[in-house]
Amino acid sequence: MERLRVDHAGALLAFERKNRGYFAASVPDRGDAYFARFEERHRELIAEQEAGGIHFHLVVGDGGEVLGRVNLVDVADGAAELGFRVAEKVAGRGVATAAVREVCGLAVAEYGLRTLRASAAVENVGSRAVLARVGFVPTGEEVLLSGKRGLRFVLSLPVGGSQ
Repeated sequence: MERLRVDHAGALLAFERKNRGYFAASVPDRGDAYFARFEERHRELIAEQEAGGIHFHLVVGDGGEVLGRVNLVDVADGAAELGFRVAEKVAGRGVATAAVREVCGLAVAEYGLRTLRASAAVENVGSRAVLARVGFVPTGEEVLLSGKRGLRFVLSLPVGGSQ
C-alpha cells in the first residue's frame, strides 16, 4: 500500500484505462473528461491530500503496476467516505479486502478517524462482501449511485486501536 504521490500519475492512469470497462459494469463510469484532464486532476488531488481533505492509497504490484486503490474522501469531524476498486486481474483474490482493512488501520493510526462510511450498488455483490468482511454494517439507508440502487454502510473505528 502506498499513499498517492505525483509520480504515480502514469501507472494510475494506465490502471484506470485498462480497467475502465470492468469498472463500468459495477460502478459509475468516470467519463471521458476524467481521462482528458487526468494530469491536472491528479495534481489537484495531491494538493487536496496535502491539505488533509482526502487520503488516497494505491495497491502497487512488484513491477510498479497499480492493482487497486482505496480512497478516503470528505474527511471531516473524525469521519470519511471510503471508496475502493481493484484491477480485474486480481478481483476475487482478497486484494480488495486486504487493502480496505489496511486503510481502515491507517484511518485510525495516521488520520485520527473514528467513523468510515461507504456506499455500494445493490448489484455489486463483490463490494458489499468486502465491506462486510472488514466490519462495515448496513445503515438501512438507500442511495442512488448513477441511477443504480445502492446501500449505505458504516464502520465505527476503534479509538487508538487498529482494524
